[in-house]
Amino acid sequence: MTALMVWIIFLVVLALFFDYLNGFHDAANSIATIVATRVLSPKYAVIWAAFFNFVAFAVFGTHVAGTIGKGIVDINVIDSFIIFGALMGACLWNLITWWLGLPTSSSHALIGGLIGSALVKAGPSSLVKAGIAKTVAFIFVSPILGLLLSTVIGLVLFHLLKRQNPFKMDYFFRKGQLFSAAFYSLGHGGNDAQKTMGIITGLLFSAGILHGEFHVPLWIVLSCHAAIALGTLSGGWRIVKTMGQKITRLTPVDGFCAETGAAISLAIASGFGIPVSTTHTITGAIVGVGMLKRKSAVRWGVASRIVWAWFITIPAAAFISAVSYYMVTFF
Repeated sequence: MTALMVWIIFLVVLALFFDYLNGFHDAANSIATIVATRVLSPKYAVIWAAFFNFVAFAVFGTHVAGTIGKGIVDINVIDSFIIFGALMGACLWNLITWWLGLPTSSSHALIGGLIGSALVKAGPSSLVKAGIAKTVAFIFVSPILGLLLSTVIGLVLFHLLKRQNPFKMDYFFRKGQLFSAAFYSLGHGGNDAQKTMGIITGLLFSAGILHGEFHVPLWIVLSCHAAIALGTLSGGWRIVKTMGQKITRLTPVDGFCAETGAAISLAIASGFGIPVSTTHTITGAIVGVGMLKRKSAVRWGVASRIVWAWFITIPAAAFISAVSYYMVTFF
C-alpha cells in the first residue's frame, strides 16, 4: 500500500470521526425535547434517535452532499490537505463547544473548515460564493422557519384542544412525541450525514479514485449514516441539558410542536440541497413554543449566548482549519 493510499484512508477515517462527533454533538437536537418531557429516558431516547438517523439514507437523496462536495470550494482546488484542514477545524470546534455545552452547528463548522484551508491554499477566488451565500443566509432562515412552523402548529393545536381534558392530552402527546422525535431524527440524519458524504466523495474525486460525474457511492452513504447514528447513541449530555432545560420549560405538546416544526424545516432544506444547521432549526422551534406561553417563558440570556456561538462558528472553524492546513503543508 502506497503512502498516498494510507493518507487517503486516514482522511476517510477522520471524516467518519467528524461524522461521529456530529451525531454526538447534535444528539441534543434529536432527543432534548423528548428527554426534557420525560417521554423517554435518555438511554432509550438515544437508541430511538440513532435508529432513525441511520435509516434516513432510505428517505433522502444526496443533494446536500453535492453542495458540500462542490458548492463551497471549487472542486478543482480541493485536495487532501484542504480536506485535512477542514476536518481538523470542524472536529476541534465541535469538541470545544461540546465542552462549553453550546449547541453550535457541526455543518457550519465543516463549511468554515473548508473555507479556511481553501483561503490559505488559493485565496478568495477558490470559494464558490453562491453556495456560501446560500449557507450563510440559512443561519437566519432556518431558526426563523423553525420558530414560525412550531408557533403555527402550536397555535392550531392549542385552539383545537383548549376544551379537552389536559391529562388526556398529556397522555396523547407523550405518544405523539415518539413520532415527532422520529420525524426529526430522520431529518437530522438526512441533512447532517450528507455533509460528511460530500467531504469523503470530494476527497476521492480529487485523489482520482472516483471518476466521471459527481456521485456518492452507496458504501459512503451507509458508512456516514452509521457513524452519525453511533455518535447520537453516545449522546452529548452537556448540550442536551442546555437544549432541553435551559431555554424554556417544555411539556409533551410543546415538544411535539417543536420537533414537528423543525422536522418540516429540515425536510424542505434537504429536498433543495441546502446544508442547514439542525441546531439552529430546533433552537428556533423551542423558542417558538416557549413564546406561545409568554415572552418571559424563554430564557433570553441563554438563547442569546447560543446565537452568539452560531455567528462565530464559521470564522472560528476557518481559523483552526487555516492553521492546520499551514502546519501539515509546512511539515
